[in-house]
Amino acid sequence: MKHWIAVASAEHARRGKVGFMQVNHGKAAPLRRISPGDGVVYYSPTESFGGKDKLRAFTLIGRVKDGDIYPGEMGGWTAYRRSVDWSDAHDAPITPLLDQLDFTAGKTNWGYQMRFGLFEITAHDFGVIAGAVGASA
Repeated sequence: MKHWIAVASAEHARRGKVGFMQVNHGKAAPLRRISPGDGVVYYSPTESFGGKDKLRAFTLIGRVKDGDIYPGEMGGWTAYRRSVDWSDAHDAPITPLLDQLDFTAGKTNWGYQMRFGLFEITAHDFGVIAGAVGASA
Protein backbone atom coordinates (compact mmCIF):
# COMPACT_ATOMS: atom_id res chain seq x y z
CA MET A 1 0.00 0.00 0.00
CA LYS A 2 1.26 3.44 -0.96
CA HIS A 3 0.30 6.98 -0.02
CA TRP A 4 -0.03 9.92 -2.37
CA ILE A 5 -0.52 13.65 -2.51
CA ALA A 6 -2.54 14.97 -5.42
CA VAL A 7 -2.48 18.71 -6.09
CA ALA A 8 -5.48 20.72 -7.22
CA SER A 9 -7.35 23.85 -6.24
CA ALA A 10 -9.84 23.21 -3.45
CA GLU A 11 -12.68 23.97 -5.86
CA HIS A 12 -11.52 21.26 -8.28
CA ALA A 13 -10.62 18.72 -5.58
CA ARG A 14 -14.04 19.05 -3.94
CA ARG A 15 -15.81 18.26 -7.21
CA GLY A 16 -14.60 14.70 -6.68
CA LYS A 17 -15.93 14.43 -3.15
CA VAL A 18 -18.84 12.46 -4.62
CA GLY A 19 -16.42 9.53 -4.96
CA PHE A 20 -13.64 10.10 -7.48
CA MET A 21 -10.27 11.72 -8.04
CA GLN A 22 -8.51 12.99 -11.10
CA VAL A 23 -5.10 14.60 -11.52
CA ASN A 24 -3.07 16.59 -14.02
CA HIS A 25 -6.10 17.92 -15.89
CA GLY A 26 -7.62 14.47 -16.30
CA LYS A 27 -4.60 12.55 -17.60
CA ALA A 28 -4.77 8.77 -17.20
CA ALA A 29 -1.02 8.02 -16.90
CA PRO A 30 -0.51 9.36 -13.35
CA LEU A 31 -3.55 7.45 -12.11
CA ARG A 32 -1.97 4.19 -13.26
CA ARG A 33 0.62 4.56 -10.48
CA ILE A 34 -2.13 4.42 -7.87
CA SER A 35 -3.65 1.12 -6.70
CA PRO A 36 -6.80 0.13 -4.81
CA GLY A 37 -6.22 0.54 -1.08
CA ASP A 38 -3.70 3.36 -1.49
CA GLY A 39 -4.17 6.48 0.60
CA VAL A 40 -4.71 9.79 -1.19
CA VAL A 41 -4.57 13.34 0.14
CA TYR A 42 -5.39 16.44 -1.85
CA TYR A 43 -3.24 19.49 -1.24
CA SER A 44 -4.81 22.71 -2.47
CA PRO A 45 -2.51 25.69 -2.96
CA THR A 46 -5.49 27.90 -3.81
CA GLU A 47 -9.23 27.93 -3.30
CA SER A 48 -10.01 28.36 -7.02
CA PHE A 49 -8.22 27.16 -10.17
CA GLY A 50 -5.74 29.79 -11.35
CA GLY A 51 -6.77 32.04 -8.48
CA LYS A 52 -4.63 34.30 -6.33
CA ASP A 53 -6.63 33.19 -3.27
CA LYS A 54 -3.91 31.22 -1.48
CA LEU A 55 -5.17 28.36 0.66
CA ARG A 56 -2.11 26.09 1.17
CA ALA A 57 -4.10 23.37 2.91
CA PHE A 58 -4.89 19.68 2.76
CA THR A 59 -8.52 19.48 1.65
CA LEU A 60 -9.48 15.81 1.09
CA ILE A 61 -8.24 12.45 2.32
CA GLY A 62 -9.35 8.94 1.47
CA ARG A 63 -8.61 5.46 0.16
CA VAL A 64 -8.69 4.33 -3.46
CA LYS A 65 -11.50 1.85 -4.12
CA ASP A 66 -11.29 -1.34 -6.16
CA GLY A 67 -11.64 -0.87 -9.88
CA ASP A 68 -9.82 0.51 -12.87
CA ILE A 69 -9.32 3.99 -14.19
CA TYR A 70 -12.42 5.20 -16.04
CA PRO A 71 -13.37 8.18 -18.22
CA GLY A 72 -15.62 10.93 -16.93
CA GLU A 73 -17.30 13.72 -18.86
CA MET A 74 -16.10 17.21 -17.96
CA GLY A 75 -18.24 19.53 -20.04
CA GLY A 76 -17.00 18.73 -23.52
CA TRP A 77 -13.83 16.81 -22.71
CA THR A 78 -12.94 13.52 -21.10
CA ALA A 79 -11.03 13.31 -17.82
CA TYR A 80 -9.77 10.01 -16.40
CA ARG A 81 -10.66 9.14 -12.82
CA ARG A 82 -10.24 6.64 -10.02
CA SER A 83 -12.93 5.90 -7.46
CA VAL A 84 -12.09 6.99 -3.91
CA ASP A 85 -13.80 6.54 -0.57
CA TRP A 86 -13.31 10.01 0.91
CA SER A 87 -13.25 10.41 4.69
CA ASP A 88 -15.06 13.09 6.62
CA ALA A 89 -12.38 15.71 7.17
CA HIS A 90 -11.79 19.43 7.48
CA ASP A 91 -9.19 21.60 5.75
CA ALA A 92 -5.80 21.73 7.49
CA PRO A 93 -3.15 24.33 6.65
CA ILE A 94 0.24 22.91 5.73
CA THR A 95 2.32 25.57 7.52
CA PRO A 96 2.00 24.11 11.06
CA LEU A 97 2.99 20.68 9.68
CA LEU A 98 6.10 21.65 7.71
CA ASP A 99 8.55 20.49 10.40
CA GLN A 100 6.66 17.22 10.97
CA LEU A 101 6.31 15.95 7.40
CA ASP A 102 9.11 13.92 5.81
CA PHE A 103 8.63 15.57 2.44
CA THR A 104 8.89 19.13 3.82
CA ALA A 105 11.06 19.01 6.98
CA GLY A 106 14.21 21.08 6.60
CA LYS A 107 13.42 21.96 2.98
CA THR A 108 12.98 25.56 1.92
CA ASN A 109 11.79 24.53 -1.56
CA TRP A 110 9.28 21.88 -0.41
CA GLY A 111 6.65 23.21 -2.80
CA TYR A 112 8.66 22.28 -5.88
CA GLN A 113 7.41 18.70 -5.96
CA MET A 114 3.82 19.98 -5.93
CA ARG A 115 4.32 21.03 -9.55
CA PHE A 116 4.14 17.39 -10.64
CA GLY A 117 0.50 17.15 -9.53
CA LEU A 118 0.90 13.71 -7.91
CA PHE A 119 3.71 12.32 -5.78
CA GLU A 120 4.24 9.54 -3.28
CA ILE A 121 4.60 10.24 0.45
CA THR A 122 5.47 8.09 3.45
CA ALA A 123 2.95 6.34 5.69
CA HIS A 124 4.19 8.65 8.46
CA ASP A 125 3.24 11.74 6.45
CA PHE A 126 -0.16 10.27 5.60
CA GLY A 127 -0.78 9.70 9.32
CA VAL A 128 0.28 13.22 10.28
CA ILE A 129 -2.00 14.71 7.63
CA ALA A 130 -4.89 12.43 8.63
CA GLY A 131 -4.56 13.66 12.21
CA ALA A 132 -4.48 17.29 11.08
CA VAL A 133 -7.66 16.96 8.98
CA GLY A 134 -9.47 14.95 11.66
CA ALA A 135 -9.62 11.63 9.80
CA SER A 136 -8.36 8.18 10.61
CA ALA A 137 -5.34 6.96 8.66
